Amino acid sequence: MPFLNDAGEVVELHLGAHGEEISESNPENRFRVEWLDEVERLLDEVVATPTRPLVITATGKFFSNGLDTDHIVAAPDQLPAYLDRVHAVYAKVLTLPVPTVSAVNGHAFGAGAMLALCADHVLMRTQRGFWSLPEAALTMPFTRGMATLLRTRLTDRTATEAMYTSRRYGADDAVGAGIVDEAVDADRLTARAAEIAGARAATVGPNLALIKRGLRAPLLDDLARPTPPGVF
Repeated sequence: MPFLNDAGEVVELHLGAHGEEISESNPENRFRVEWLDEVERLLDEVVATPTRPLVITATGKFFSNGLDTDHIVAAPDQLPAYLDRVHAVYAKVLTLPVPTVSAVNGHAFGAGAMLALCADHVLMRTQRGFWSLPEAALTMPFTRGMATLLRTRLTDRTATEAMYTSRRYGADDAVGAGIVDEAVDADRLTARAAEIAGARAATVGPNLALIKRGLRAPLLDDLARPTPPGVF
């Protein structure tokens, strides 16, 4: 299950399991219901005591492979509520009262790729891993909130290519497309994320959350809109 790690000047939110390079129960860090429960709980801890910047990362092959497709197939009637929970996690990350940096350690696909974009600053490791939105290839649409998130965080040209073609971007290509801010070698990824986040530590506090909410107001409104039945 995800966990918080004290890393000196910053706190790290790990999307995998404590003590495991790859989580045995959820090796791709998919958005399982219990995974969402724990991520929300940990983010609430950050909100309750906002003292240090937050780095969001993982270990192993995946940052996150996104939605739990097994759950979607098994419980299609629960899909709208499930997607609303995903939107709520995005909104919470977008409005945290601390600076945030995503340190993308491996593949970030679909909803996991969008989670990375919810941070203030995004790093991606070189040599291994892709950032991709496979929805078009899987004949899945984007929810209104997801589309607005991508339109807000990416240029129109990049959003169009990524959403229409399901292209897989390596780190250097992702920098060139403006998806991530920096490509960083794996052995420096979390240290560089901590350096960037730590440099913004003076802004920690409720005022930062107010600024984020003001900047992201239209996006937050769309993320808060209930997902209609039959979205897929």
